[in-house]
Amino acid sequence: MRITYKQKEKGFTLLELLVVLGIIAMLAGIVGPQVMKHMGASKTKAAKVQVEDLSAALDMYKLDVGKYPTSEQGLSALVEKPADISRWNGPYLRKVKVPQDPWVQAYHYASPGQHGKFDLYSFGADGKEGGEGEDQDINSWE
Repeated sequence: MRITYKQKEKGFTLLELLVVLGIIAMLAGIVGPQVMKHMGASKTKAAKVQVEDLSAALDMYKLDVGKYPTSEQGLSALVEKPADISRWNGPYLRKVKVPQDPWVQAYHYASPGQHGKFDLYSFGADGKEGGEGEDQDINSWE
């Protein structure tokens, strides 16, 4: 007695799977670099926004205390009351820590600054002064 199976198995062949994977790889090769380019620009924009927010917090500090934090006190004076300040009405930031720049580096702060009452800046992705694109410096005086 002979048993026959009339039901055809459903599924994908190995060739069909390889074609689909090839198409996905081509799309990733085309789209990936474009996404990475925009991500770098987004970090630069985020750093500019953070510098503006920190500058506004420093201005609020000055309104309460009468002067900007010294270079020694640094940006931590925005979240923790310095020992020698009596009219501190902070914290001046929503977070309990001073944020780092998008490249996970601390912002640089000097008061008095060379470009104004204070200088607040990030060196960008390369961590060095100068540069273009994602490596450009982001500062509070321009």
